[in-house]
Amino acid sequence: MARISTSESARATAPDSVGVAGIQRPTRSRRGEARRRDLLERVTDDLVANGLVDFSLRRAARAADTTHKVLLYHFTTVENLLEQAMVQVRARRIEMSLAASADVSATFADRIMALWPSLWSAEARVLHQATGLAIYDPGRYARLTRDGTREYLVALRSLCPDHWSEQQQSDVSHMVLAAVRGLIVEQLTSNGDLTGVEAGLRGLRRALEREESDGPARVCASKAPVTATRCPEAEG
Repeated sequence: MARISTSESARATAPDSVGVAGIQRPTRSRRGEARRRDLLERVTDDLVANGLVDFSLRRAARAADTTHKVLLYHFTTVENLLEQAMVQVRARRIEMSLAASADVSATFADRIMALWPSLWSAEARVLHQATGLAIYDPGRYARLTRDGTREYLVALRSLCPDHWSEQQQSDVSHMVLAAVRGLIVEQLTSNGDLTGVEAGLRGLRRALEREESDGPARVCASKAPVTATRCPEAEG
């Protein structure tokens, strides 16, 4: 579990204009903002290296080579610090994934397949932990994955063919994200047997190749809601 001490987080619950021990904060300067970014990068590096288990303000201060008061001055609470660090972790993962796909100039399916190895970086491990915690206790940990789906969908849509409609890009991006998340769970729980994962990746590739070869997607003419099972007109 990501153990967050209540006593640590309770030390700074005042608005951003008030610092540690009630000291009034000055307007953030460029130097102060640079210092905050440096601290955040150091804490993010620690998360990537050591994961969410036993994360605490004390550990973050040690990783950033500073004091807990300095961290609270810049980030207000340990929860806010952790949330911002997770945003950084996610941004790194997306950057690595897009860089991997940028080297592939062939089909959309090829670009998506090129993403798979990047999903097993150290950054990915932390994000998998955060997802598990959010599922286990959404009231406490949902903030760690907040906005993740939106950010991943934006990245996936950037890989879609330009001639696709916005609806097709959105539909396919949602499908890819859901499929990849399922395959990640399969790999994490397969105890080393990757048969199911490899089969799933082959199936996903075929689905994407068909999607691209079919051209612009046909929009269902029916005004009835499209269910999760079938399009109202899709009878054969």
